[in-house]
Amino acid sequence: MKRRVVVTGIGAVTPLGNDVDTTWQNILAGKSGVGPLTRLNPDDYSAKVAAEVKDFDVEKYVERKEARKMDRFTHYALAASMMAIKDAKLTIDESNAERIGVWIGSGIGGMETFENQFETFQKRGYRRVSPFFVPMMIPDMATGQVSIYLGAKGVNSCTVTACATGTNSIGDAFKVIQRGDADAMIAGGAEAPITQMSVAGFCANTALSTNPDPEKASRPFDANRDGFVIGEGAGIVILEELEHALKRGATIYAEIVGYGSTGDAHHITAPAPGGEGGVRAMKIALSDGELSPEEIDYINAHGTSTPYNDKYETMAIKEVFGEHAYKLGVSSTKSMTGHLLGAAGGVEAIFSVLAIKDGVMPPTINYDTPDPECDLDYVANEARKAEVKAAMSNSLGFGGHNATIVFKKYE
Repeated sequence: MKRRVVVTGIGAVTPLGNDVDTTWQNILAGKSGVGPLTRLNPDDYSAKVAAEVKDFDVEKYVERKEARKMDRFTHYALAASMMAIKDAKLTIDESNAERIGVWIGSGIGGMETFENQFETFQKRGYRRVSPFFVPMMIPDMATGQVSIYLGAKGVNSCTVTACATGTNSIGDAFKVIQRGDADAMIAGGAEAPITQMSVAGFCANTALSTNPDPEKASRPFDANRDGFVIGEGAGIVILEELEHALKRGATIYAEIVGYGSTGDAHHITAPAPGGEGGVRAMKIALSDGELSPEEIDYINAHGTSTPYNDKYETMAIKEVFGEHAYKLGVSSTKSMTGHLLGAAGGVEAIFSVLAIKDGVMPPTINYDTPDPECDLDYVANEARKAEVKAAMSNSLGFGGHNATIVFKKYE
């Protein structure tokens, strides 16, 4: 008998708001979190826009002295985790600490720290490099710091699977609880990649949109899409074994029932033709959740706004769902949040869960010119009231990583 796992808390820091409520209201209103690139000098890059987190104050969560020993991605992870634990009303103490774990991933970790410290090293030599350089930079430090601050002593891990990171982290944490190794997990992703080298690298491999209009640059599935918009933030969910949640009277958002994870074995950045790896991830997740394709009402697509991803993901959905592909809602919330890389799967899991809870499908904004190769129902431009009994969330990453998780209404 598989242990059932439910979502009892959510927390987020995104370009659309520094908490879940603000972010979700802006998603449903179809607002864009994309703006002019301000963190860097836009004259230095072909990409002129970014989805930056605005007015975030880490000192609401951590003392300034401690915050200075952490990279920005860890700030976001800590804030989102603290919000999620508070939302779940989950107290961690000596009685349960060893049964509560943390699994938070990051695609690139502390790139900002690396750049700043390398500059110091070049100008002033190795003696002036911060003793906190390594623990600030390594991608597992978000999950490490969350564990320290919240006192969670169970399974503590960090997934690094590029843009599939957040979804893999939640899926892996789900399996930890399902097999009995923990009663609750703090899981998701965090990223702060709006740095000189990250943006330079993504510009160099022509992955970023060069559309200078912040309102229109991120346009998944639209015929005029030309690349993704880089974003930042964190999305964290509290996963809990069902009986553990019921015993303490927790509010249940949804049940997580399926997880699929595959590799393309094809190319370092391009998806496999026809989204073949994504097809297998979706099929595994459906099988794991004991659901037929017809039972899925909504898919939160990876939908990056790049020419290949959107075409191949559409093909993959049609391969998995057949005729039903045209009956379900598919949307890319990256049209509003930009692409949060390793944090994308975390925030998109939250959107999938809220779609079920609130009975609404978030829109794909900036969908103006249909692409004949992308011919599904992308919930164009406006949120749609609809009963969502089961939702799927896809994430696909450089390196050929494919991850899919499935949530359903808790009954």
